[in-house]
Amino acid sequence: MVIICDDQHEDSIVLIKRKKKPYKKSWALPGGFVEYGETVESAAIREAKEETGLDIELQKLVGVYSKPGRDPRGHVISTCFLAIKKGGTMKAATDALDAECFGLEEVRSLDLAFDHNNIIRDTFNLES
Repeated sequence: MVIICDDQHEDSIVLIKRKKKPYKKSWALPGGFVEYGETVESAAIREAKEETGLDIELQKLVGVYSKPGRDPRGHVISTCFLAIKKGGTMKAATDALDAECFGLEEVRSLDLAFDHNNIIRDTFNLES
């Protein structure tokens, strides 16, 4: 999911540094797998808290990403939401080594894990 850091800095988003393979130590958008019986919305809120320490509010659906090969672990389908920070204290946890806010210009220069550069471009209607 794409989490806006705060109302004052709508051009900055939260990224996590991955703790595990694939893309170990690469920056990525926070996210994870839906548990049995859980909605994608609940999973997004839970994963944000687990990986970043933040309480979030989902704003809108960005898109569904299903291209085969986008995840080396297998055919993984991601439902991506735009969210805003509502509380909590940012700190890396569970599958994250680090969690930080990055300005969009800085993010554009990073080679993010998976297809997360594409998701960010879609979220903010950025050109490649």
